[in-house]
Amino acid sequence: MLDVGKWPVFALLPPEELRLIRQACVFGSAANEALYVTVNDEVFALGTNCSGCLGLGDLQSTIEPRRIDVLCGKKIVSLSYGTGPHVVIATADGEVFAWGHNGYSQLGNGTTNHGLTPALVSTNLLNKRVTEVACGSHHTIALTTDGEVYAWGYNNSGQVGSGSTANQPTPRRVSSCLQNKVVVNIACGQLCSMAVLDNGEIYGWGYNCNGQLGLGNNGNQQTPCRIALCFFFIKHFYEGFVYAWGANSYGQLGTGNKSNQALPTLINTDKERMVEVAACHTSHTSAAKTQSGQVLMWGQCRGQAIASPHLTHFSSTDDVFACFATPAVTWHLLSVDGDDYLTVAQSLKKEFDSPEISDLKFLVDGKCIHVHKALLKIRCEHFRALLNETDEDAIEIHQFSYLVYRAFLEYLYTDTINLPPEDAIGLLDLATFYRETRLKRLCQETIKRGISEENAITLLSAAVKYEARDLEEFCFKFCVNHLTAVTQTQAFADMDHDLLKNFISKASRYGAFKN
Repeated sequence: MLDVGKWPVFALLPPEELRLIRQACVFGSAANEALYVTVNDEVFALGTNCSGCLGLGDLQSTIEPRRIDVLCGKKIVSLSYGTGPHVVIATADGEVFAWGHNGYSQLGNGTTNHGLTPALVSTNLLNKRVTEVACGSHHTIALTTDGEVYAWGYNNSGQVGSGSTANQPTPRRVSSCLQNKVVVNIACGQLCSMAVLDNGEIYGWGYNCNGQLGLGNNGNQQTPCRIALCFFFIKHFYEGFVYAWGANSYGQLGTGNKSNQALPTLINTDKERMVEVAACHTSHTSAAKTQSGQVLMWGQCRGQAIASPHLTHFSSTDDVFACFATPAVTWHLLSVDGDDYLTVAQSLKKEFDSPEISDLKFLVDGKCIHVHKALLKIRCEHFRALLNETDEDAIEIHQFSYLVYRAFLEYLYTDTINLPPEDAIGLLDLATFYRETRLKRLCQETIKRGISEENAITLLSAAVKYEARDLEEFCFKFCVNHLTAVTQTQAFADMDHDLLKNFISKASRYGAFKN
């Protein structure tokens, strides 16, 4: 089952219909239009139907799903949408269909008449198999199995890559610097286009007044141009680093400020390896997922401008767009395998604290936590020793609270911790006791994010107690930088005598008491 419940446009669908959805896309100026594909490969649409973008053959809005007969059984492999909106899909057979707004020939049919039903885009593509499509505001590009890129539609800034600024009414191959090269991925900004080659090179063309082509200048480009830092960029991208460039008025680049960047700029993600990056030109929201499953967001988030990556409790980048993007569109075609396939990591997460097949339970504060002995022995030296000495199926824990111990066991299943900063101190205590070095580090990072003038001394005391040197130094520097406010807190007044003595001595060496 594909979870689309976070998007309001699906709110009226009955549970039995939601269970059938295997692909979905939410789009439109107010995220008020949606397409979805069922397990039977039937395609449905609902919403306001602006410019006939639902492909239903009319301009009538519909609050209930209506079937798009011409697309049923086509097996959609790629879908994109513009801001008109117009919608373009690629099928498993390599065909391209387009419909909706067509004021700039973005449907590729040689006219400027809006398309009320999906129509095959055939000019120059009849003998080609298209694997991916991407839409700007009013232009479209398509990638073929041969690694060729075709473009059509609005071209005021050169986004079609034809060498001119004349609109392109039908698909035209983007050649110039891409001639005899193999493209493997494509993407569009509102008025620009990008392509990634099989050798790691990146090319951009079109509108560039905010540096969105990453060329180091602000001039529009009517033909593809290679990004200067290409090889360096791709090398680091494969290592999980994330770079961003272009407009940044909402902090959507994640660079810690709102200054536009004309060259690829490294985003600080605390050295976590990124495995997915999410963005779309219809909102100014960005998101990324780490190798350990953590999801970060930045940019325009429900009216707030978040200039640096912010850790969330979401499990997917899709959740960021559903809950924080404006409009709350989907950044790509949501898909789930027909057999509800789960990865190893997803399967383990699903089975945590599930009594169905567990063979061990911990009793903490009168509550049960269900786990699996084999996994605990694999993941933790403490449990390997403990469970090799006992065959009990229930173990009582008195040293730690239920909240902390459950978070510890969940970490063994997911590699992440799900606790607010103030509760992570207890987990830090546990990590120290069990000698879980990585967990200890994650706790420190969580605690750092929650530091304030009120709790800084409490966190410093915990860091000293649990010999968390990095956290101790972080808390100490925070206290020194906010010395006046920190020394007026109750926690400072209640500070342990020896800790206070050491704090004053160290702060003095840092020059904290100089006039």
